[in-house]
Amino acid sequence: MSATRRASLLAVLRCIDLTSLDGAESAQHIRNLCDRARLPDPTDPSLPRVAAVCVLPPFVAVVRERLTGTGVRTAAAAGAFPSGRAPLGERLREISAAIRDGAEEIDTVLDHTAFLNRRERAALEELVATRETCGGDVTLKVILETGLLGSPEVIRHATTLAIRAGADFVKSSTGRIGPGATPEAARAMMEAVRDEYEHSRRRVGVKLAGGIRRSAQALDYLGLATQILGEEWTGPPGFRIGASSLLDDVVEELRRPRA
Repeated sequence: MSATRRASLLAVLRCIDLTSLDGAESAQHIRNLCDRARLPDPTDPSLPRVAAVCVLPPFVAVVRERLTGTGVRTAAAAGAFPSGRAPLGERLREISAAIRDGAEEIDTVLDHTAFLNRRERAALEELVATRETCGGDVTLKVILETGLLGSPEVIRHATTLAIRAGADFVKSSTGRIGPGATPEAARAMMEAVRDEYEHSRRRVGVKLAGGIRRSAQALDYLGLATQILGEEWTGPPGFRIGASSLLDDVVEELRRPRA
């Protein structure tokens, strides 16, 4: 393996949000996931830790307890994940509870029913309320579910709406609706993020999720982010990949002899 490819794989590793969102996990499964997040390869302690562990609200306290002091952030998929269609008050209460339990990041879903039925103002107001609930210290990632949005133009528009509502990250997919992340959707999101930065100088991150299982895929997306947004975006504050099995593939490749 070349030094350049290894450096890119290490960059990918740092940007992974290690995810477990099945709903049938045990607390011990989540603890094991946390241990893997802070030590991706027990045979090579020099490898960097991942960016975050993302779980459903009932496991936030487990993650926070396990990861405190490790530098791996605690993230919750909250607010009626994966549909995002519960009443707003219910969603906000779930988000508030996750934050009280220790969530440092909230992944929540855009209200597609409102957005796709020309009720954009309602969708915007819901996201603004979510931003207010998160406050200034909790990272808000808005899941667009690009597989439902269709064209790049609509994806760009949804991205811009989320940014203007106060999102810190825009995220491609819940992983429950296909297609998940695609190069076309990622490009549309990144171009909208770039345009908003040029307009307001506010830097918003991009998180890609949904079907990213191989290191080659992740490297392609990292390259796309570098091309469109620049290298300053390609670290955990500006670029994430939400995945469960990607970590195994990246670690396996990193174990290969260096060229």
